[in-house]
Amino acid sequence: MDKDPRALYNEELYRQWRDARSDWDTEARKDIDFYLGNHFTTDESNELAQRNQADIPMDRVSSAIEKFKAVLTSRPPAFTITPREDSDVQVASLWRTVMGYVWQISDGDSQIKQAIQDYATTGMGYFYAYIDSESDFGRGDVRFTYIDPFRVYASPSSRDRWFSDSDGIILSTILTGDQVIGLYPELGDQTDPQTGETIPGLIHKLSGFSYKEEDYPSAQNRNSMTVFTPAEVKDKDYFEVKKYQILERFYKVKVPYYRVIDTQSQEETIISQEEFAVFSEENQEALEMGAFQVVEVLQTRVKVCATIGEIVLYEQVLNTDEYPIIPLPNIWTGTPYPKSDVSRARPMQRLLNKLWSLALSHAQASAGLKLLVPIGSVDDIGQLEQDWANPNAVIEIDSSQGEPHYPAPQALAGEFYKLIQQSEFYIDFIFGLPEMMHGFSEKAPETVKGTERMIALGSERPKSKLRDIEFSINRLGKVIYNLSKGHYTHKKIFRLAQPNNNITEVMANYYTDVSGAVMDIKKDRHFLDQHDIRIEPGSTMPSNKWAELGVYLEAYQMGIVDKYEVLKKNPEIFDKEGIMKRTDEKQKMMQQIQSMEEQLKNLQGDLQTAQRESVSDRKRVEVEKFKTRLSETSSESKADRRVQRSKLENEVKLEVGKLANNLKDIERKAGSAPEA
Repeated sequence: MDKDPRALYNEELYRQWRDARSDWDTEARKDIDFYLGNHFTTDESNELAQRNQADIPMDRVSSAIEKFKAVLTSRPPAFTITPREDSDVQVASLWRTVMGYVWQISDGDSQIKQAIQDYATTGMGYFYAYIDSESDFGRGDVRFTYIDPFRVYASPSSRDRWFSDSDGIILSTILTGDQVIGLYPELGDQTDPQTGETIPGLIHKLSGFSYKEEDYPSAQNRNSMTVFTPAEVKDKDYFEVKKYQILERFYKVKVPYYRVIDTQSQEETIISQEEFAVFSEENQEALEMGAFQVVEVLQTRVKVCATIGEIVLYEQVLNTDEYPIIPLPNIWTGTPYPKSDVSRARPMQRLLNKLWSLALSHAQASAGLKLLVPIGSVDDIGQLEQDWANPNAVIEIDSSQGEPHYPAPQALAGEFYKLIQQSEFYIDFIFGLPEMMHGFSEKAPETVKGTERMIALGSERPKSKLRDIEFSINRLGKVIYNLSKGHYTHKKIFRLAQPNNNITEVMANYYTDVSGAVMDIKKDRHFLDQHDIRIEPGSTMPSNKWAELGVYLEAYQMGIVDKYEVLKKNPEIFDKEGIMKRTDEKQKMMQQIQSMEEQLKNLQGDLQTAQRESVSDRKRVEVEKFKTRLSETSSESKADRRVQRSKLENEVKLEVGKLANNLKDIERKAGSAPEA
């Protein structure tokens, strides 16, 4: 089979870019080894064994990464859609629901955690926004996922941190034949509908993927706690199965669009080249008469060319001007190959392992006591060893030759243990994690506010990295926004579950009289600059609930906020909505009682007026009758009011007692509280 020139070009670029990245691959594999606890090479382990030392690492790197990841992903990021004009406010609100929907169906929280782990471990994480054609029963959905950094290749000449200037980005996927056919059934064997005979599929004619060591470099290190990495599958039966490599090359092209302006109404529509061809055929006469003004404009779009072996699987122009593969670079080197935090911590972790091994060796030597026996004092050394192990043994020696004795073991210097502590501290320092973030309280300030300030200062370095991460997520949001505008042109209902379990619903592309919020994505899909998409700054960082409560308590004392806002910020009260509802009901009942009292006063005033103005017996009788009825009503009202007031007083006393207890707890924990 002749190889398609596009497939040949994809493969050639892949080889060039892979070879240029080989040094980064090697170092990144070492970083992964250290994260997994594989800290010693085979030679180092053998050398330690010869010295009767253990190759057990004192792993500080993996715990630092886990804490680093937890700090940066404690809360899910929040997309904020900002309208360019006042008229777009409602549409922007609807788009927030769509973006939240994409985040939920993509399991965004898990994806960002894995990407940040790659970011800290290898120096590079990746997000990939794509259209899942099988989702929603074949209608498709926009999704995103993290990508293994070893599958992504960029041009070595790129100097932009996010590859905006790269000649392209290649995504490599290695699959078995069955996996390929599962994705592309047309490549597999087919059955002739007339004869029933099997027609061999095109997959049998493909060259497949020739495995090379550089494509899957082995793990570098081994020790007694070795954890096998995905790279080790090359040594398993998996690599006995023929495999195929799919290369997806993303690159930027200029695509024509057409601004069609109605000369009478001046309404403007932007359509693609394919849509303009249909429009021209349907409105040929109107175009000739000048009813429409047409302006051709060139726009940057990303095109993908997917190849496997000798053939092209597909070519497609995506509705985005930015690459759908979004890098998450860590320590920038001016090249597409950033360094990781682990690479900086590796030398100190090696020193820590060496110190730990020496400490274990010294402990072993100190526990195994040695006996010095003068020459000639014992007839049979072998028998002495056996007898010495017996706690009830009686051993005879020649005292004239001297007596056996134990040499006192030499204690390690205090500086030795101090060096271990300094090594641990330095590794945490590299990741920007103070000891208090690990939950260690030995060096914490005595006051709550002092601890809060120390934690806030210690969070500055993670926040610096967070800003870069937020920038990458912002780019991801823009790509999702653009892909959604190009894909969601059919009728669809977006349902988004809120934290309070309420469901927000947005209806897209419904043109009939229907209920709910409706947005016209199909009409506005080419107006890509209507809104700004950004991540809420610091949204993924953890919040100190007690610190927030302290601020609200101070604001309550100053009269800035009411008790309801303080109640909302109390982390130990769970039924906040129930308490506020019951409190509102009590207030309504108090208002009803006050209203009843006002009515009673009005009735008494009317009675007095009637008494003064009565001039006839009939009126007096009527007044007396009314007075009797009023007295009866008043008595009943007072009785009911006394019962209601008694119930309310008991409930209020109970709630006040609960609030007082809560405020006392708050005072103990936060250091300040409003007076009950």
